Amino acid sequence: MPRSKKGKRGSNKPGSLRQEVLQLSVKASLSLKGIKNGVKGDSGASDDDLASDVLSHYSSASESTSMLDDGTGGEPVDEHTAQEETEDKLKQCLDNLMDKSAKTRLAALESLRQAFSSRVLYDFLIERRLTITDCLERSLKKGGGEEQAAAATVFTLLCVQLGGGDDAEEGFKMLRPILTTILIDSGASIAARQSCARALGMCCYISAAEDGEDLVKSMSLLESIFMSSYPKREGTLPTPKPGSPGLHSSALQAWALLVTICPASRLTVLLDLHLPKLQACLESTDVNYRITVGETIALLVELGRDIDEDFEVEDGESLCVCLKSLATDGNKHRAKNDRRKQRSIFREVLHYIENEDFTEEKIRFGMEGVYIDSWMRRRSYDAFKEILESGVRHHLQFNPLLRDIFGLGAPLILDAAAVRGSKISRFEKHLFNSAAFKARTKQRNKVRDKRADVM
Repeated sequence: MPRSKKGKRGSNKPGSLRQEVLQLSVKASLSLKGIKNGVKGDSGASDDDLASDVLSHYSSASESTSMLDDGTGGEPVDEHTAQEETEDKLKQCLDNLMDKSAKTRLAALESLRQAFSSRVLYDFLIERRLTITDCLERSLKKGGGEEQAAAATVFTLLCVQLGGGDDAEEGFKMLRPILTTILIDSGASIAARQSCARALGMCCYISAAEDGEDLVKSMSLLESIFMSSYPKREGTLPTPKPGSPGLHSSALQAWALLVTICPASRLTVLLDLHLPKLQACLESTDVNYRITVGETIALLVELGRDIDEDFEVEDGESLCVCLKSLATDGNKHRAKNDRRKQRSIFREVLHYIENEDFTEEKIRFGMEGVYIDSWMRRRSYDAFKEILESGVRHHLQFNPLLRDIFGLGAPLILDAAAVRGSKISRFEKHLFNSAAFKARTKQRNKVRDKRADVM
């Protein structure tokens, strides 16, 4: 069935909020022109022509604003000096990773995390990758739970920086044994185990071949973690231990990421094994784990339909009933935000299971954008967003690895003058925001007024 295009932006239909915004912007601009000229209507063009011109300008200006990042129009910066300062700070952080003080090492790891997630530093890191890997291995082996968690996160970011070549694969093979040891250690910190699960999933996704031994081993290891949440023989779910739902969620998300690169021959076996068990886990008492399970079910169904057009979910009617219940859950004993988040996610899952309907989303960065139009792409994007946080858009713009994964091609090279020329001025932005506020208030007042006609 054709996919829905609900994620698209609204059109300029009469009565829409966007149209009202643009109309109010036109009025503001026209009145401003009249003030500047000293009289109204002195120009050779008619009011309608002026309105048309300004409307066109504001429409294109608003699109340009949404596609450009802030901060490109400030003072010119000496890039060479800034680069040297950054590298000096990074070198100091690397030295601090070998400090005797745990507090100093933690601070260094946090600084590296922020730097790796916000910038592309391949040239600096490629020469020091073995030194950094040795330091991270030391933190993983001898550090406390907080340091282990931070070190696993930094190592994941290091693999993202190095890309999918031999360098990332070499580092992954060096640290995989210690990551595995921490993950399966029931006495280790939950935060450290979660971070190691994410590291195993992401680093294997970046460096492993589709039929590689690393892929099979990593998936089996992650399965051993989240399968402990599966129903017992009598059909009841085990009582979760403190912190275990978060660990199960991290392991399941990392496993789902690897499923997206799994060979079709192995995928069929995984679908038969895990889909029925995951359906039972929708009854979990933890809302975040339920949501992770629901998204994973949608992903597996999508993969099943890709390899077989006639793929059907076993006991699909029961699954849809359960999903519908979760999509309309109004139990007061659950937190309001949890209910809202759960209903939103499970409505999407239900629509996809019933109608193959996926709500498309566009992620904008710089002057580009990437469409999230499937559960596979959403799992990949969410995994990178979780590790890169606010830096994900920068990496989509400049990191060759992410651009290759999402099919964006080589990074665009734009001169600063072209970027600045496509931006609207602060005053124009102020006019547009003011008009948006007025239109929004007007629309809300109509809804709030009990005497308003019901259309």
